[in-house]
Amino acid sequence: MNVLIFGATGMVGQGVLRECLLDAGVQLVTTIGRTASDAHHPKLRQIVHPDLFNYSSIEPELTGFEACFFCLGVSSAGMKEPDYERVTYALTLAAAETLSRLNPRMTFIYVSGAGTDSSEKGRGMWARVKGKTENALLRLPFKGAYMFRPGFIEPLHGIRSRTAVYRVLYTLVTPLLPVAHWAFPGQILTTERIGRAMLAVARNGAPKRILESRDINAIVSGS
Repeated sequence: MNVLIFGATGMVGQGVLRECLLDAGVQLVTTIGRTASDAHHPKLRQIVHPDLFNYSSIEPELTGFEACFFCLGVSSAGMKEPDYERVTYALTLAAAETLSRLNPRMTFIYVSGAGTDSSEKGRGMWARVKGKTENALLRLPFKGAYMFRPGFIEPLHGIRSRTAVYRVLYTLVTPLLPVAHWAFPGQILTTERIGRAMLAVARNGAPKRILESRDINAIVSGS
């Protein structure tokens, strides 16, 4: 399987990239972003592309993929809705529309978030925009499109968030994680489990197209 990853330098993307490189069934992993990741591997190819709203100049490099794992995203904190919509909805659709045309047999997996508003009418700005993005992706002619809606994600294997506030949060809650796993079974994800779940869905599909934390954990657990 040939895999394309957006957002490989972020916390979730780092975890997904790690699992793809470790998976013997993945022959090629290509990352695309404004900067390259620090990873090095014989089956890793990195495309540095400054304009993530336009792919016309690199279309020949974006064919032949069975799966795309779209882990690129920003926090909505302090952003106005038009700005957040541009870097969430418009940026994602620019990539997805290009890929659906070039790779009609592709499975596209989008990292959304718990609480996303599929109605696009709720009070939460970020949730409306994420819902609009999900709905648009589900209408594209991919072989399959799946929306991952994680809540709390525990970074493993030395992976760290690039956002300072999140790094502080993870430091504070880490001692409580054993209790949280016990109190909320299936609700807490790890970067490792998200990556493994994406690979499983790319290969085998999933019973539904919008997957919450419990669904993602169940895929990895095989239940």
